[in-house]
Order: sequence, then C-alpha cells, then structure tokens
Amino acid sequence: MTPAYIAIEGPIGVGKTTLTQFFRDELGAATVLDEFDNPFLADFYKEQPGAAFRAQMYFLVSRFQQQLALQSSRSENALLVCDYLFAKDKIFAYLTLDDSEILIYDRYFAALSPFIQRPDLVVYLQAPREVLLERVQRRNVDFESKISEAYVDELIQAYDHFFYHYDETPLLIVNTAEIDFVESSGDRKALLLRITGGAVRGIEYYHPVRKRRK
Repeated sequence: MTPAYIAIEGPIGVGKTTLTQFFRDELGAATVLDEFDNPFLADFYKEQPGAAFRAQMYFLVSRFQQQLALQSSRSENALLVCDYLFAKDKIFAYLTLDDSEILIYDRYFAALSPFIQRPDLVVYLQAPREVLLERVQRRNVDFESKISEAYVDELIQAYDHFFYHYDETPLLIVNTAEIDFVESSGDRKALLLRITGGAVRGIEYYHPVRKRRK
C-alpha cells in the first residue's frame, strides 16, 4: 500500500527539506516544513544560561501546534510529506539539556505526543560527516558556519542511536553518500519510486552504489 503520510529525517545538511520539495514539485504532494523561527536560538548559539531549555521547549510546542494543524486540514487521500518527525524532537533535547531540564521536558513530551498522528513511513537519510559538512558549507547559512566537526559527529551518533531503536512505523534507511538526488534526475526518480512503492515492512535499507565509468 502506498504511504499517504511520509516523514523525512536525518542530520543537518543531509537533504531533508530538498527531498521534501521534490515530492511537492514532481509528485504534487502537500508538504510541511520544520519551523526555525525561534526567538531563543540566538541566545542558544551564544551559550546563554537556560537558553537551550527555552529554545527546545519552544520548538516542542511549535511542532506540536503545526502537527495538529496539518492533521485537521489535510485531505484524506492526498500525499503528505513532512521534513521532520515529531518524535525526533527528543534527539536534540537529549543532546542539549541537563538532567533536571530533561525531567521537565519528558513530562511535556509524554503529554503531547499521544495527540500526534504517526506517519505511514519514515525515511531516514544518512551521510558521513565529510559529506554533511560539505553540503552545509555549500548552502552558506550564517549560523551553520559555526558548527564543528565534533558536533556533527555527535549528531550523527544521536540520530543513528534513535533510529536503530525506532519501531513506531515502517522505516526506510537511505545511504545518500553514493547518490545525488539533487543533481541527478535518475537518482531522484529511483529514490522517489522506492519511497512511494509501498513495500517497506519494518526496517529496510536503500543504499545503491553508482556504477563506475570505465
């Protein structure tokens, strides 16, 4: 059965939003993009005391409100693609909050998450650190220029840990290091077809290898 609601996930620079927009442009999907308009982010990047907790709670509530809104407005049979999974909010919370803040955060997350509709399929995009850093540098976003290799490594490990223990929905893990769905229409069509093919059961992997030119 073709999934009607797909969530795209992965660490910074892996191509979540770009792939989501291809679903919109090439398949006519309705799309939802993560919100990054957070008034506490500036203080967070300046490492101000308490800023991480304020920023994380703001994201949690904003994503909760966005998810509720899309559930009430979406067409029943239309394809919907979101460039984040609500449950992944915990990844960043556990990376940035201290134990006492986590205690509060977990209570809010537990109260809100039962109201969120789970997607029919989650697509987890992976890439090695070098590829992610190159893609981040290429898009030239100001605050991302301060991201260190150590932080990217930590983020990759956190994502891997989260999704290797994830069992709430079917999960397709995609190795993007050997494909270029941005520049290659062939790679893009093959990936879109694999995602919408409706054959994912449990955890499956998609890691095609490019044929080397002779």
